[in-house]
Parts: sequence; structure tokens; C-alpha cells
Amino acid sequence: MLASSLPPLLLLFLLPPTSSSTSSSAPRGVDLEGTPLSHLLLDPRSGALYVGGVDHLYQLNSELQVTAHVRTGPQLDSPDCLPPIVAKDCSSATPTHNYNKLLLLEEAESQGQGAESGSIIVCGTLFQGICEKRSLSNITELLYRTTNPVDTQYVAANDPRISTVAVVVTPEGAGPAGGRDGARMRLMLVGRGYTKGPGDIPPITTRRLSPVLPPRRMFSQEEELGKLVVGSYSEYNNHFVKAFVHGKHVYFLFSRRDMWHKKEYRTYVSRLCLSDRNFYSYVEVPLLCEGSYNLGQGAWLGNHTGSPALFVVMSAGQASTPMATSQSALCVYGMEQLDAMMRRAQEVCYTQAGRGSGGQEEAYIEYQVSSKCLKLPKASLVDYPCGGEHTPNPIASTVPLNATPTFTCSTHLSAVTTATEANLTIAFLGDRQGTLHKVLVHEDGSGHLYSSVPVHPNSPVNADLLLDQRQEHVYVLTHNRLSKVSVSSCELQTDCDSCLSMSDPYCGWCVLQGRCTRKHECERHLQLNHWLWSYSQMDECVKVERLHPANQSRDTQTMVALSVRQLPSLSSSETLSCEFGELPPSPAQITKNTITCQSPEPRLLPATPIDKDHMNLPVAVKFGNVTITTGSLTFYDCGAVSRHNMTSQCLSCVSSVWGCNWCPLDQLCSHISSCPHHHTILNHRNGNGPSSCPLVYALQSPALVPMGLTTTVVLLGRNLDIYTDKADYMCVVEVKEVQFNLSASVQKTDDHTHTFTCSPHQFQFEVSELQYSAAVFLRRGQRRIDASPGLTLQLYDCSAGQSDCSQCRAVPPEYGCVWCPGSPAPSCVFNQSCSSVASDTCPPPAITQIVPVTGPLEGSILLTITGSNLGMKFEDVEGGISVAGVDCVAQAEGYHISTRVVCELQPSGKPKRGPVLIRVGPSASGRSTQEFTYQDPQLLGLVPDKGPVSGGTRVTIRGRQLLTGQTSDLQAFLGLKPCFIVDEVTDSQLVCQSEPSNRTGGVSVSVFFGSAQRNVPNGAFKYMDDPRITDVQPGESYQAGGRMLLVEGSNLDVVQRPLVEVWVEPDTQREVKRKRRRQALLNAKQQGFNSSLTTVSELCILDSPSQMRCPTPKVSPQFKVKRLWFQLDNVRVNYDTIKGNNFVYHPNPELFPLNREAPNTPYKFKPGGIIAVEGVHLTIAMSRQEVKARLGDEECEVKTLVSTHLYCEPPEAQPNSLDHNDLPTLKVLMGNLEVDLGQVQYDSDSLLPPVPLAAQIGLGAGAALIILSVLVVILMYRRKSKQALRDYKKVLLQLETLEINVGDQCRKEFTDLMTEMMDLSSDVGGPGVPLLDYKTYAERVFFPGQQGAPLSRQLDLPESRRVTVEQGLQQLNNLLNNRLFLTRFIHTLEAQQGFSQRDRGYVASLLTVALHDKLEYFTEVMKTLLQDLVQQYVAKNPKLMLRRTETVVEKMLTNWMSICLYSFLKDVAGEPLYMLYRAIKYQVDKGPVDSLTGKAKRTLNDSHLLREDIEYSSVTLTVLVKNGVEVQHCPVKVLDLDTITQVKDKILDQVYKGAPFSQRPAADSLDLEWRSGQAGHLTLSDDDVTAVVQGRWKRINTLQHYKVPDGATVALIPRCSAGNGVSQVFQTGEKTPMLEGEEEEGLRLWHLVKSSEDPEIPKHRKSSMRERERAKAIPEIYLTRLLSMKGTLQKFVDDVFVAILSTKRPPPIAVRFFFDFLDDMAEKHGIDDPETVHIWKTNSLPLRFWVNILKNPQFVLDVQVTDSIDAVLSVIAQTFIDSCTTSEHKVGRDSPVNKLLYAREIPRYKQLVERYYSDIHSAASGCYQEMNSTLTELSGSFASEMNTLVALHELYKYINKYYDQVIMALEEDSSGQKMQLAYRLQQVAALVENKTYSPTDPYPYPSRHRGFRPDIVVPCRLQLTEPDRCPHRPLLWSCSRPSAVFRGI
Repeated sequence: MLASSLPPLLLLFLLPPTSSSTSSSAPRGVDLEGTPLSHLLLDPRSGALYVGGVDHLYQLNSELQVTAHVRTGPQLDSPDCLPPIVAKDCSSATPTHNYNKLLLLEEAESQGQGAESGSIIVCGTLFQGICEKRSLSNITELLYRTTNPVDTQYVAANDPRISTVAVVVTPEGAGPAGGRDGARMRLMLVGRGYTKGPGDIPPITTRRLSPVLPPRRMFSQEEELGKLVVGSYSEYNNHFVKAFVHGKHVYFLFSRRDMWHKKEYRTYVSRLCLSDRNFYSYVEVPLLCEGSYNLGQGAWLGNHTGSPALFVVMSAGQASTPMATSQSALCVYGMEQLDAMMRRAQEVCYTQAGRGSGGQEEAYIEYQVSSKCLKLPKASLVDYPCGGEHTPNPIASTVPLNATPTFTCSTHLSAVTTATEANLTIAFLGDRQGTLHKVLVHEDGSGHLYSSVPVHPNSPVNADLLLDQRQEHVYVLTHNRLSKVSVSSCELQTDCDSCLSMSDPYCGWCVLQGRCTRKHECERHLQLNHWLWSYSQMDECVKVERLHPANQSRDTQTMVALSVRQLPSLSSSETLSCEFGELPPSPAQITKNTITCQSPEPRLLPATPIDKDHMNLPVAVKFGNVTITTGSLTFYDCGAVSRHNMTSQCLSCVSSVWGCNWCPLDQLCSHISSCPHHHTILNHRNGNGPSSCPLVYALQSPALVPMGLTTTVVLLGRNLDIYTDKADYMCVVEVKEVQFNLSASVQKTDDHTHTFTCSPHQFQFEVSELQYSAAVFLRRGQRRIDASPGLTLQLYDCSAGQSDCSQCRAVPPEYGCVWCPGSPAPSCVFNQSCSSVASDTCPPPAITQIVPVTGPLEGSILLTITGSNLGMKFEDVEGGISVAGVDCVAQAEGYHISTRVVCELQPSGKPKRGPVLIRVGPSASGRSTQEFTYQDPQLLGLVPDKGPVSGGTRVTIRGRQLLTGQTSDLQAFLGLKPCFIVDEVTDSQLVCQSEPSNRTGGVSVSVFFGSAQRNVPNGAFKYMDDPRITDVQPGESYQAGGRMLLVEGSNLDVVQRPLVEVWVEPDTQREVKRKRRRQALLNAKQQGFNSSLTTVSELCILDSPSQMRCPTPKVSPQFKVKRLWFQLDNVRVNYDTIKGNNFVYHPNPELFPLNREAPNTPYKFKPGGIIAVEGVHLTIAMSRQEVKARLGDEECEVKTLVSTHLYCEPPEAQPNSLDHNDLPTLKVLMGNLEVDLGQVQYDSDSLLPPVPLAAQIGLGAGAALIILSVLVVILMYRRKSKQALRDYKKVLLQLETLEINVGDQCRKEFTDLMTEMMDLSSDVGGPGVPLLDYKTYAERVFFPGQQGAPLSRQLDLPESRRVTVEQGLQQLNNLLNNRLFLTRFIHTLEAQQGFSQRDRGYVASLLTVALHDKLEYFTEVMKTLLQDLVQQYVAKNPKLMLRRTETVVEKMLTNWMSICLYSFLKDVAGEPLYMLYRAIKYQVDKGPVDSLTGKAKRTLNDSHLLREDIEYSSVTLTVLVKNGVEVQHCPVKVLDLDTITQVKDKILDQVYKGAPFSQRPAADSLDLEWRSGQAGHLTLSDDDVTAVVQGRWKRINTLQHYKVPDGATVALIPRCSAGNGVSQVFQTGEKTPMLEGEEEEGLRLWHLVKSSEDPEIPKHRKSSMRERERAKAIPEIYLTRLLSMKGTLQKFVDDVFVAILSTKRPPPIAVRFFFDFLDDMAEKHGIDDPETVHIWKTNSLPLRFWVNILKNPQFVLDVQVTDSIDAVLSVIAQTFIDSCTTSEHKVGRDSPVNKLLYAREIPRYKQLVERYYSDIHSAASGCYQEMNSTLTELSGSFASEMNTLVALHELYKYINKYYDQVIMALEEDSSGQKMQLAYRLQQVAALVENKTYSPTDPYPYPSRHRGFRPDIVVPCRLQLTEPDRCPHRPLLWSCSRPSAVFRGI
């Protein structure tokens, strides 16, 4: 069905979101069938939308909800044939799609109140392009369509590719013109391209719309109406784009080849006068859009700078073709300039022969007609502005109207519309990529793009781009979607800067509201600085320009002044406040543009961050709760300044940017300028700052200090005189967090410099590097003296990191390191620490490793040599390296002193092998122990040799010696694209992954070893088109995964490893995301992969290039599935892009063990039966064909799978076990889910080995003797035992037998039924469900069981009275439309004692029929009456309301539900109901049915159960069926115990299978003839002379009676006379034959069982009768048949209940509406008991409507319901009733059998009902508007089928019966008196009853007209004149004396 049938919220969800910069919200849209959608129409008065597409026409409201839908095709048609199409006359006719070509609005003639809503004109491609009219208010209402069109009525192009445009006009001065009563002529001007077909239709024609009087036809092209005459139709194939009316002219925009000039394609605008019926005024002008934009794509007539302008989107054409490229532009043409160009062309052609003042040709005659430009008088254009017979036409201008593109685009623009905001013009442009562009058009004609909204990606925007009535949204029509896009995105901008940065002319920042709005939404937009326009360059956001002070100490509190720019003005009573951070706001003082606030108290300030010396606290200026602007105030902490730099506290304090001062004696940094001990060092801004700080500023001793030697450190200090205490100085050296405290002596110089000599110290500790920087500072007592930044000692150890001689000698000489060869081993030491003579030279180099050990012959790769003594610098090794005898060039970039050398291999020319040699200076060369090999790698082939153009293919390249060089030296290429190596390379293969390519085709494959290239010989990798996936089935899986997805597409074989992947998300992340969802909506749309999501994947199996199978991945229940996609190398195909909805994972099904009570006990199985497995949700994501069951080592064939059961057929012999157990285990496999259901043990009897025949005979004889002996014993025992004991044993025996057999019987019956129902499903899908037409349905529901219901009768009146009575009934109808009259009328009738319950229902149905065309009014009256009813019951017992149909309104409610749910029955519930009926009938007919009592062997009703063991057999009859001249043989299965009538019924069921019951002959009208041989014909009947009579009992004949054999041939022949047949009477709803005359003769009839026994029985038969009594004493053993029947029908019962109560599809609007009404009533009357409301809903819908339908399917279906079927339906209906009650369903031993049957299912059904009610209640309310639309549609759809006059006449009978009471009630009502309701009813009575005055009667009906007392009494008679002219005329009475006339309105 439609997408719109889904809830609007779900439609919204499927649509793609848009970014916050482009749209106020995601574009709302609805997907529609009928692609491509071609036209969109908006009714400006109602806001309704109309969409035309292929075979579909839609009507939608402004919220994009489909309110009406019409299918317009396909139909039998051919463009080569003229309509009407007759298949035998048109051999080329085929079912043809109907493409919508025109969709036009025709407004009603009168626009006043009560006027018609108008119509829409719809034209398509079918039947040569004919048109039709439909109602504007309801498109399903067809106003006009010709059934036999003539050639003048062919309007639209019959080719979908050819354009058609049109416009409806009312020509000025168009008088009657073929009409009457002054009706104005209405015409339609049509422009269409050229098509080959019957007759040539001009490019532009005029069609008549109204008035239409014979012989004129609507849409016809008449001789007196104009057309554009063309010399050559094919040459002038105009492609029309737009038609519109402007002023007194109509314009057409089109493109075609320029036949006059360069034969290039151009765009033209032509014009005609509205009053010109002859096309004398036709003139066209070419449009030029600079930049070679020559093909018009879409147009809109709008306004620019206050003047009308034509906006045209143009595309550049491909060379000299009409094909448009993607290069497009918007050009704007002023209508004034366009009209001037056209007038100029006319004037030049009229008066100057087409030549301009310079002699150049400016105008000419187009379209190859015999006319030419003339030289008429100069005033010709003034005198004939619309031309005349003498003026030349059609005129074309050679001079184009030029325009500079306003906007250009590289995508193909296809649509345009415009709007005006603040005197600015905004153009909305749609392109073929599904994007809507917003362009601001400036006054000079230029424009700029300020926003783009992706509406429907990759779907072209249709040219019909429309704005709604309020100019707030744009309706965008794409390929299969109608979207609603906001014109602005103001509300998404959350701050002023983002709002103003949009430059959106619609938006501005509303300062005091704090939001981005349109201007009119801001309350004070007229006041200065209150609304800041986004488009204005002058408006800026309210900003804090500066704060004074800008920073302050956190220990102080001051007044802060904020200087604010563009502060909005406030009234004297309004104030602002300042909010510092999250602290409470403080009041603000406003002085012009300055706001003054007090800073917070220091104690309230938040703590300063640990790593900072200040914090920035935001300051918000607020108006109420709205933040106007914000600033930032800095609070600094001087104490934190010094704490963050402990090495130089004074320096950091007085150097800080804050105003901090240092107190040296207090060691305190403070913002205060005075210290406790008075000595203060002021900040650098107020004093000397750092130069005054006490400081150790330098080292006097060397900074380099060797380890292991005693060293003295000398420091220099200044400004230390301020310390006057006696404390000692101490030098502190800090090494690796260990402090060395050295005593210090001090000397003071004349310049106040202090020299501190630290005590000598030997520093010794392990370091890993040569040098370590150690901090050094001075301490005086506990006070640390500042040290200059960077003051450190450089401690070094020569042996650290210098492992060999070269490294040691490379140390800079200032360190004094030497290579000491002393013991115990040579090492690098400080020169004073070497005990021997230092070495001046180093040992030869030593090589420990070379990498790589192989390389190509061409060299060119880098070789890395590691070792020791490899030189002290790069120059030492340069030129001294050889590899296998070939020089290797050293590389400076890779050289490490002494330890590593990198060199570049040089070509060897041939394979070589040898060591690496390196020479350093004069020392001997070093030689490697490893040998290097020059080798020649070879490539042999690759697999695979193709892949998708998007890349991602893993290519395996095979070869030899591929491990040449290092892996980093290897590079693979496919053509010029790199192929990245992904796996470890071996000597024989490497694997790389292909990159995307920009083209398909073969490319070479190469591998580079450094710069050495090798190619795959004779091999190329072919880039193929990317794989495409077109379909995936199925769309759901269990969480266990493993369900095989069948994927169809193309090029699937180009993928090497196709994967199916699933994104999953843990529940914990779902909770976090749910909390952040609001914030996420404000962010930009997420792109690409979300790293927080986990993926699971499975490898797919490729079957062919177009098909593969993918098992679904397993998903843990703790995860939520986000998305499923297919990873085809680099191509990712999302499932939702293929199917339009998400892939669904369901929880795993639950399968119960075979022995649920004792799972460890083996399941006993009898061979030949079926194993039944119970479970839950077995079919929700798995089909029968996909499920596998294994019993041991063999398969258990799955026969049937339903939601709760799996039936499988195991092997005949017990399979072997697969494990160590003796018994096989049954395992069910559903994808990856494998469930062990327990062990199965076959019945031991079936496992015995075969017995020899002789042994069998012996055993049989022995068994016979034993049985005989046992029988003797039993007989003897029976004489001595009590009767009860014998009965008890018999019961035990029967129960045991039944218990064994009933399970197998039920499962086999179900399997048979499922096979039968498969055939039935094909019937339902073929001929369809035999639904009754609406009239019959309504008649059966409104008037159940009544013969001659008002719907099927005609008004029985004499012709002389018919007109008068019909007029009176019409006036009664008018009275019924008065709500006061109707309610008073109903209440009055109900107050009468003689007004029975049957009368109440009858009147309610009559009212339903009478008001069927006004269902909205009917509904309102019903609601009013129901409110009165609620009031009554609330006072008594509210739970009893609606329980029965005791009032008129309750029957009205039943009828109302029946009307509103007819479509639901037809579309949803009808099919499962029919399937249930067929299943019941099939099951009942399979067993014997007593034709007299209706009792059946197969039933659900214990009172209709055949409690006898009756032997019967199935018989297959061959029925001769005549089909035309051919006689066919049809096999029919019957029972030998069937009566002849039952046999005839079964034969008719088979022969007329799928046909409605009313369309097949009655069994009574046919005889059954048995044919045996050529001459043997025997007519069979239920009763004849052969009937068996026993005493007073006579048995009805059966097939068994006639001994008809299996396979006998029979035929049904028409019955000529009653003959000896059985006369039968059929009653409604049943089929029970009644034999006449037999009872009168004293004979009683019976079929299978006798209704009662004869009291007088012969003595010799009393013994056998006692045996029969004993057999019948325990008939309950047959109740298991009910269980068998119930289990068989369970699926079908479930399907019906689910169809009625499921909320997967939206519930019917009537149900939602009425339940909402009941909820409102409960709330209004204070009823908070949910049980009461539940009962109301149950009484109003399930019990009032659905139970009636379930019990009487013949109300909906054209079927026959027999007594036996009715008995079954009654049980199902009762189950439905029990399911809807709120009381707990308790069953016990005394419960009725019917309740026990469904004891397990009723709780489940109760949950279904409760969920149904709950879902409707929780759904969004407010469905009244939708309900009214539905009621209006229903009123129009079915009102014509209602016999209103008969219903009114029947109602009047009740008025007549209770006339006095009704009149009195109306006269006693004050409102009724004002409306003269009683008087109007009297007039109705006078018309209907034809009463006249007489002299003896003072006035008509004296008892009825109380209160009416005329002054003069005269006899009068009603006169009627001109009945057909004035149906609503006043009543005219003729009176004899005195002369008087009175009129009644």
C-alpha cells in the first residue's frame, strides 16, 4: 500500500536528516506510488495538495497526509488505436501505464458561502490524452469523464516523453456563448509537443470547459475556438515548460529549434490576448541567458523590486541537440520589458514589414503559414492591440530579450519558485540531485546562494515547486516523494553570531527573547536594536566591548562597568541583571551604553584551577532569564603566581601581568602594595620589579663538572643586603630529586655583589647519557633565594653512552674525555682519571648486522650496516663501503657515530654474493659475517585478475624471490594506482589491496623493488563496474544469526570477499546516547563510521554474478542493531538504501522440550505419526523451508511451521544416535540456533523384527484361543460384577485409546488442512475474497433478518401523489438535518411505552440511511446522544453502559461502526475471516454431519457434537461438468453417509470453487443423476420409494443406501418437476432440509442419529438396547474431537484475532476517534476506574461489532453459513467475548466445555486486547480533523447506494404514529418554537398525508395543531405547480372563502 498509510512520525523517520545550517528541521516527506511523480497542485483556499504520477492520483492535506487516492491505470490501450479500446479491434492494445500530463485547478463559479469547492482537471497519456474532472474536495468523486471520446477531445500528449502544459482562463467579455442564464465561458489553453498519432494536434489549442450543452463536448477543440496553425508539425516540435496568465494575456514558455536563424535550440515566450479566440494576437520572443544557457527547464512568475518578473532556470544544451547538460543558470526577465519587446515585434510587423529603422529584420511570420509582415497604418497596434483578421500572424521577434544570469550552478537546475521577504526576492531552486537551493536576488539582478537543503538525494526535483499559503514552506516533488521544506532555518541557530552569520533574509536575532526568529515573531521588532537582521551588514550582535576593571584580585570585591554595543532600549520599569558564572544574578545599573554591576564576594568565587594563577569568570547580562550578551572577567591569585614557580618566586611575582608585589621578608606575593614587615618589591609596572629581587644570578666556577672528581662550585648573588638575620647560607645541588647540601662561605664586594663559595664535593651517580643538568640554588636558613632561570650545573660522565673508541673520541674536547686502554677493559674516561696513556687511534671497524641481505640487480635500495668503531663522523666512512664487491654509496641521513652506516646499493649487472666491507681512515677494513646476495626477482601471475572500480580487492601476486630487499622497499601498482601490501610477504607471493580507480578496464600489474620494476607477464588486472545490489530477501533474522539472505544484483563476482556486516551498540551506550539525543540534534549530521559502535560480520557465498547468499551475523541480546550493510571490497551497500527500511533482528525463538513435564524422560513416538514441537515466535524471522530438524543421524522432515508449533515427520525406523546415548536426540536448527529438544524413543512394537508367516499363523491361532478363554472368564465375571465397575473399565480402555490417538489425529488433520488451505490461498489471491458490495453489507447489518429492507425497496406510491409526497419527504430530510429536531424526536420516541426495542433499532437504521450522505452531522448527533446516555449511566452504574442495544443511539453506534469499518473489513480483516470460514467448512465437511439435527463429528460446540461412533468412508465421485460444448470430469470427495442434498452441496462447492454463493445455482433446483454405463441413469434423491422405514422411523437416503461405489460418475441436471425429490425449506443462516408430509403420516425422519427413542420396544430387542445404553452412558470420551478440531483451526483463529487487534498497522481512524471520545467522557465525568473505560470500549467495538461479524460472516461475505458452521463460529465468538472482559478467566471441573477448550489461549488474547487498547490510548490524540475527512469521503462514496426516500417514508410512519407527542415536545421547547419546528413538521404532514380543510373541521388535524387558532376558518386545499422547476418552492394553499392565501416556507 502507500507510504502514507504509515504513521506520519514513521514517514518522517525514514527521511534523511538535513544539516542545521540549511533547514529548520528535517524536510518532512511522504513516499508515494506512481513513479515518476509528474505534477503537483496546491489549492490556495484549502491548502490541499494534489499529486499526479504514473497510474496514481493523490489528494493530501497540508501535513502531507493522504486523504484520497485514485488509481488511474494501467488500462488496455495503444497509441495506435482510437478509444474506446476493444481488444479484438486493436491487436496492439496492451495494459498501458497512465502518465499524468496535466493537473489543473478550476475554481467554482461562485466563491460565496455554500458554493461548490471547484474541480481539478486531470489528463493522462491513456486514450490519446483525454481529460477528466474530479471534485476538488474529494478526488475520488468523478465529475466528468467521457466514455466515448471523439478526436477533438484528445488533449494531452500520449507519449510520456512529450511535454504538455495548460492554463484555465475566463475570457473577458465572454458572454453566454453557447450557455444559458448568463453563464460565463471558461476555456483551457493547452500547449503540447508533437506526437505521432491519429490526426495532428497544433502546438497550442483552445478547449471548452463550460458551459457545455449538446452537441458541444467538454475539452473539445471547436472550430470557433482558436488554435496555433502550423505548416509542419514535426518541424515545430515545441517543448513546453510553463503556461501562465498575467494581466490580460496568457503566456507560454517553450524551447525548440530556431527555424529562422542558426537552427540552434532556443527558449521562447509567446503571448496571446485572453479575449482573442482566433490567435490573431500571437507573438513570441526568444529569451537569451548569457553564457550559452539556451534550454528552459522551469519557470515562475514572481516579483522583483516590486514589479512582475519571469524567473527561468536554463541549462546549456549539448551541441545542437535538445539534451540539457548539468551547467545551469537562473535568469530573470521583467514582464514589462518582455511585453515591450512583444509590442515592438507586433508594431514592426504591422507597420514596417518587419524591418527596423536600420533596415534589419526584427520581426517575421513563424510556423510556415501563408502570411507576411505588412505596412499598415501607424495606429494599427493602438487600434488592434489584439490583432484582427487583416493583421499578420503569428509574429516572431528576431531580437531576443537578454538577461545576465542571476545565479549559475554546475548541477542541473530543474525548478524555480520565488518569495518576497522584507522587500527582498528569494528564489528557491530545485536541481536533479534532489537539493533545494536558496538564492537571494539583489536589485541589480545578481544573486548569491546562502543555503542548500538536501531534500531527496539523487532524485530530480520536479518543475512544480510551490510555496504554501503562508509562504512558510516549500513543497518539493521528486521522483517518488513529496516533501515539505521550511523556507528558513532560523530556530536552529542558538546564538546571535550564528544567526547573523547566516545572511538569511528571513532570519534575525530577537535580543530580548534570546532566539533566532523571523521578524514578525519578535515582539519588539520595530524598536531599535531589538531585532537584528541577519541579512543587514549594519546590524551586529550585542557585544561587551570592554570591562573596567578587566581583571581583579580574587580577594577583593569591586564595581564592574561593562561597555555594551547596540544595547536595546528598555522601559523605565524594566531592568537588567549580571550573572557571574553560575552565581546568583545581581542587579545592574544602566547608564547609556554602560552597565554597572558589583563583582561577587570572594568567598563565593569558585576555586582557581590548580595549574593556573587566574580564572576567567563569564559575565552574562540578562533580561529576565534571557542572556543578552556575555563578557569575561579575570580573577587572579597572586599567591598562586609564586607557588607555581618555587625556584624564582620573587621574579615570577613582580614580573606577572597582574599587579602582584613581593614581600621578601614574609615570602609572600600579594596584590596589596604594602607588606607586613614593610619591605616591599613592587610589580614591574609600578617599580623596579625583577631588578630588586634577591637573586643568585650566575656561576663563577665552570658549569661543566665531571663525575668522580672533587669540585668546588662558586655562585654570584645580588640584593641580599635586605636580609639582616644571622642565618647561614647553604648551596643546594639537586640531582634526580636528591639534594646535596653544601655549606657556603660568602664575600661581599663593593658593588654589593655577593660571592658564595660552596664546600668541595665529589658527584658520583649513574647516568645513561653523557651529560646531566642539575639545578643549583642558595638557601639562607629555611628561606630559598631566587635563582636565575636556567642556572644549572652540567654533570657529565665520559663512559655513559660511549661504548667504543670512535664514540669516545667524538666527544667535544671541552669535556676532556679520552679512550683509556687500561684494565680491566678499555673505556672512555675523563683525562685525569686515566691511569695509563690514552689511545690516539681506534681499532678497525666491526660489523655485527646488515639489513637487508638481498637486493635487486639494479641496486637502488638502502643497506643498513650496524656495528662498532664505524667512524667518528660521516666523512670517515664516505667512499669506503663495498657490498659483494660493488661500491655502496654512504648516505649522511642515516649515519650514527660509530654504530650505524646507511648506504645505497649500486647495480651489479648479474647475480652476486659476498660480504660487506667498510674502511675507516687508515685502519684496516671491517668485514661482515653475513653475506649479501644480488638476485633477480620474477613475477609469475596474480589472483584474482579483476575487481570493482571502487577498489578494496585483495590481489595475490605470485612469483620467485619476492623477498628481495626489505618489505618497505616493495611497492605494488595496478596501472598508476598503488596497491598497498597488507599481509606478510613470502618468497613466493605478496598480497596487496587495490585502490579506487576513476575508470574501468585493464591495467598492468607491477612491483617495485626499490627502483627496480618487475611486471606480471601477460597479465593485467581489470577494473570492473562496481557490484550493485538490487534486492535482498528476507528482511529479518533471529539474534542467533545464520539465516541465509538471498542477495540479487549485478557484477557480484568481481568481489573477492563479500561480507555482510552489522553495527551493534551496547545497552550502556544506548542509555548515554538517549541522554545526549537533544544535543545531538543540534550538531551537524554525523558522517561515516561511528567508532563507538562494534561490528560483526559473516562471509557471503557467491552463486553467480547476479546472486549470492549471506548468512546473517550473530548478535548478542545485550546489543542493539544499528544498521546492516554489505561490504563488497570497498563498496558498501546499506540494506536500508536497497529496501527503504532497516533490517530487523528479533529475539531468538523459544522451543520447548518434547517432554516439558519431565525433560530428561525420552519422548514416546509411534511410527507413522508426526512429532509436534511447541514454541514461541517460531515464524517471526524464519520460514518452514529454512528450518532443519534432525533426529539422530537422519532428517526429520519439517512439514508445517506456525508461530507456536513445528511439525516434522521422522523416519519410519528409529535413527541411530550421534552421541554416546542409546536413543537419538531431536535437534532443531534455525540458522545458527541449534536447540536440543530431548531424546525420542520409538514405540517398541514397531521395532520388532518381522515375524515369519508360519509363526504369525501359529501366534494368531494361539492368540485366538487365549482371547476365547479370556472372553469366557470375562462373561463369567460380568455376571458377578457391578455395572458401575464394568463402565469404569470401559472408560479406562476408551480413554487410553483416545489419549494415544488424539494427538496424532490432530496433527494429521492439521497437516491435511494446511495442504487444503494452500489451494484456498491461491483462490483468495485469484478470484479474491467474495466480499459483499456495500449496499448488501449495509442492508444485512442495518436490518438483520428482515425481508424487504428499505435499501432494496422502492417508494410505493400512486403516480398522482408521488411528487407531493417526495417533496414532503425532502422537507422531512431538511428537518432531520436540524440537530434540535432530531434529538427531540429521538428522545420523544424513546419515552413512549409502545416504542419497542425492535422499533428503536429500526428507527436508528432508518436514520442511518437517511443521513448517510451527511455522516459528519450524523456523528455529531450520535455524540450528543451518547453524552446524554453517559450522563444517565454515570448516575446509576456506568459499567452497564452500551452492554445492550436498548436505545436508538446504541443501534446508531453499531451502524456507525459498520460504515466506518467496511474498508477495514475489505482490506484487512476480510481475508483472514474468509480463510477461517473456509477452514471450518473444510473440516466440518470431512466428517459426517446429521442433516436434520445439524450435529457433526468435527465441531467446537459440544452441544452440536455427534456423540456416536458411526462407520463411514470417503467416496470420490467423478462429476460431469459441462463447460460450453466441452464436458469435463471433476473429482469430488464426499462421504458415503452424506444425504443426496449434502452431496449436491459438496459438488457445487467444488465446481463453483471461489465463486460467491449468490452466483451459483441452488441445490434444490438440481437433481443428482448417477450414470453407470451408456444407458444406466438413476436420479438420486433424499426421499423416494426405496427409503428405509423401521417402525415409525424413516431414514433419509444416502449414497450408502444407493450403494454408489467409489469412482462413480454423476451429473447435476436441472430439476424439471418436484417429482419424488425432497421438498426443502431454507431459513436465514442455516440449511436444514425439512421433509413435508412425513410427520403427518406418523413417520419420523432421521439421518445419522434418532432424536429420541420409541418408548415401546419389543422384548426380544431389549437386550441389545441395554448394550446401546451402556455404550452411550459415557459420551464425553468423544469430547476429544473438540480438541482435535480446535488444534486444527488454531492458526486461523489466531489470524483473525490478530488482524482485528493488531496495532502493527494503524488502527482504523474510527476506532481511535471513538476511543478518544470515551476517554474524554470518562475524564469529564471523573471516572478514573480503568476497568469502566475498558468495559465501555469493549461494549462499543468488540461486542457490538466484531462479535456480530464473527458470528455472522454472511454479513460481510457472500457465503452460506450452515447450522454446523454456525455452531463452531459461536464458540469462537464467545472466546472473543471472554478475551475482551476484564474479569479473571477461571476454569474448573464444572466449567462449560467451550470455555475449557480455549482456557490456555484466552489469557494471551486478553493481552492482545489490552495492548490494543493501550496503544490506541498512548497514540497522539487529535484525530478529529482526520475523522471528519474520512466521514466526508465515506459520505460521498456510498451515499448513492442508500434508498433515502424509502427510509424517510418509513420514518414518517413513526412520526405519524406518535404525532401528537412529537408536536408537543417541539412546541414545549423554546428553541424549537423560535425555529418553528412544529410548524414545519405540520407542513410535512400536510404534504405526505394530503389532508384538506373541511367546514366541520376548524383546521387540519385538530389534536395535532395545539396552539394554532386562526381568526377565519375556511376550507383550503394544497396546490402544487411546476413541480420540476422549483423543488424548494413555498407551499401554496387555495381557500374558498373569504379570498385569502397563506404561504408556508
